[in-house]
Amino acid sequence: MAQLAGKVSLVTGGGRGIGHAICLALGEEGSDIAVNYAHDPARAEATCEELRKLGVKAKAYRADISHDEENHAMIAQVREDFGRIDVLVNNAGITRDRTFMKMTYELWREVLAVDLTGPALVTHEVLRTGLIEAGWGRIIFISSIVGQMGNFGQSNYAVAKGGLISLTKALAREVARKGITVNSVAPGFIETDMTANVPPQVLDKVKELTPIGRLGKPEEVAEAVKFLASPRASYITGEVINVNGGMFMA
Repeated sequence: MAQLAGKVSLVTGGGRGIGHAICLALGEEGSDIAVNYAHDPARAEATCEELRKLGVKAKAYRADISHDEENHAMIAQVREDFGRIDVLVNNAGITRDRTFMKMTYELWREVLAVDLTGPALVTHEVLRTGLIEAGWGRIIFISSIVGQMGNFGQSNYAVAKGGLISLTKALAREVARKGITVNSVAPGFIETDMTANVPPQVLDKVKELTPIGRLGKPEEVAEAVKFLASPRASYITGEVINVNGGMFMA
């Protein structure tokens, strides 16, 4: 039997890369899916079409998660269309890389707004508008290996993703008695649009530093998310699941 039959999942940034894989993984377990996107409606709708072929309900919703009023409107519409939100996967994120000495205020602000404040705003609204009262829920943040060990030229991204890990632990303590678990998945270097633009010699170095010796696949991250979203993970909260090929071992 599908582990998430009858549940509704909201996946931010669900139209591409890791988010797309997460949508399909949750859909395969029977969850209906609300697919959030910010800039690419065609890819979000394509994801919805794939989900419908799995026999689940799916609909795309545009919202820039760094804008709280857009989050409120999106979540209200999802609840109107689906009736509930049981699983929230905070996946949407951006990078704006620059060494710290060359970092501008705008690059710093933009990354923290989307990668840290945005997920917090979405989570706050989902909790406030029904998840607390429901008595069962899953909140999953997609953090990063960069939030655990840092990375050259990514101070803004490291701070944002590290902040998600701290938020995971604090929020897990607050909502555990409400039947809600809060966890993070921290991917390493994954084959996505982000890494497609990285110079080959840099990726070769990444592979050398990764014990498994290759980049990860979006589906491998999605499998960890699927497990945390399922009833089988009901006694796991406040944790960070690393999917990084052994590049970082806590």
